[in-house]
Amino acid sequence: MKKFVIAAACGTLAGIVATTQIAGPLVAQESSQSASVYEQLDLFGDIFERIRAQYVEDVDEGELIEAAIDGMLTSLDPHSSYLSPDDADDMRVKTRGEFGGLGIEVTQEDGFVKVVSPIDETPADEAGIEAGDFITHVDGESVLGLTLDEAVDLMRGPVGSEIIITIVREGEEEPFDVSIIRDTIKLTAVRTRTEGDTVVLRVTTFNDQTTPNLKAGLEEQIEAAGGMDNVNGIVLDLRNNPGGLLNEAISVSDAFLDEGEIVSTRGRDPKDGERFNATAGDMANGKPMVVLINGGSASASEIVAGALQDHRRAIVVGTKSFGKGSVQTVMPLRGDGAMRLTTARYYTPSGRSIQALGVSPDIVVQQPRRQPEVEEEESPLSAISRTRSEGDLRGRLDNDSLSEDELRQIEEDRAKAEAAAKLREEDYQLAYAIDILKGLSKLSGSPATVLEQANDE
Repeated sequence: MKKFVIAAACGTLAGIVATTQIAGPLVAQESSQSASVYEQLDLFGDIFERIRAQYVEDVDEGELIEAAIDGMLTSLDPHSSYLSPDDADDMRVKTRGEFGGLGIEVTQEDGFVKVVSPIDETPADEAGIEAGDFITHVDGESVLGLTLDEAVDLMRGPVGSEIIITIVREGEEEPFDVSIIRDTIKLTAVRTRTEGDTVVLRVTTFNDQTTPNLKAGLEEQIEAAGGMDNVNGIVLDLRNNPGGLLNEAISVSDAFLDEGEIVSTRGRDPKDGERFNATAGDMANGKPMVVLINGGSASASEIVAGALQDHRRAIVVGTKSFGKGSVQTVMPLRGDGAMRLTTARYYTPSGRSIQALGVSPDIVVQQPRRQPEVEEEESPLSAISRTRSEGDLRGRLDNDSLSEDELRQIEEDRAKAEAAAKLREEDYQLAYAIDILKGLSKLSGSPATVLEQANDE
């Protein structure tokens, strides 16, 4: 026992000595790094003083410092930035759902402004701006070399004023100009409607109105349908949704999940990681779901799509999403400004990061580009032959095998089929999603079952 205690003591002493020997160089290294940082800060101060004293024109010292701060933040990644007091106030207004502008969510790529997505029913959307478009000029002024905030400032202006933006679009040989009239952007977070027996939930953004609007809209559509038994499924349309608040993405996911992880976030320090789990209660009562995404679906949209996909709660249809898998924290600063800093990456329930990869749909469905309508004259003879059927023939035999109710049901089904065909021309991806839910209702299958069958084949 004595030998053990002595050996332990010696071991402890040896450990202390070894630690002391190693710690010495580490302390010296940290001191050297601190000295280097202070030297760099002194250099910054020298440059600031020389600009203030010797630049060819007078400079605003406050703007100079703000530019330096913004440059430091934007050098980290495309989503970190400094928010001046005005910008910080604008951001707070946006999360409430109303602001002035064009109605596009943008990022920066290769020095140019890239459209993440146009917002539904805004000037940019009505002007035909598409996700993936590059904005190269604003009113003839190049945005190359500008920071994202500077480029956005160029696009701001009084409501009712005109702006000309130059667009470079994949598939178009030459850049082209688009005229847009600035307007007040009122975001309707969720729009709901029923197509046939399917409830369509169109979520355009994740602000503090999203979850209440989603729940109220779904309840309204279910009531109009005469109850959940008359609904064959739900389409959650997240196309061109640029994201928004993390807590709203979690809340929307939770609305359709009974249990399990929704998303996790991991920062530089493992202790700062968080996991967010679903609570009991699926407001769709387990009805089949399809989630629609495209290249304009980013951030919070990808959290929802990834969670429902990983839990096999929904079939994801469309094209690959944007791939923004990072979380920004807005930190208030003195003087009413704020700092938007990337503080974590987020991960779907299966542990995958979608950063720069995006969410891959279970079924890839491209949205055909709309072709310009060409009016063609139709001869009276061809019109007659196209529309005539046995039922139009004089002296035809009546169908005596069906009751009036059965005939009425056939006419209703035919009208639904014609409406579905029309929808395919207007929105092919949505029509495809609705067709999937029709098939599921016929087979009484769940999304998970259908995916398993597809994988087996």
